[in-house]
Amino acid sequence: MQNKDKNAQYLTTAELARLLGVSRIAVFKKIRTGKIKGFKIGRNYVIPTEEFMTAVGTFISQEKKEEIRKIVKKAVDEYGETLKLLGEE
Repeated sequence: MQNKDKNAQYLTTAELARLLGVSRIAVFKKIRTGKIKGFKIGRNYVIPTEEFMTAVGTFISQEKKEEIRKIVKKAVDEYGETLKLLGEE
């Protein structure tokens, strides 16, 4: 969906929900709580496409967050000294 100035790109709530694999209601709730920036055009809410990555982050499950934390910890444990040396260069 495009607005009148043809430069700004928007996703509808249905499009964003489909991309994220969640319901439209879940997207509405994130807009209402301010976790995703969206606004109304007529009767419909739209989300700027640059908000997509922010939206993805709001739907990461606790299990995925824990998995990411473990992977990062393992990488730091295994390569921490190398990372420090690279950081000093």
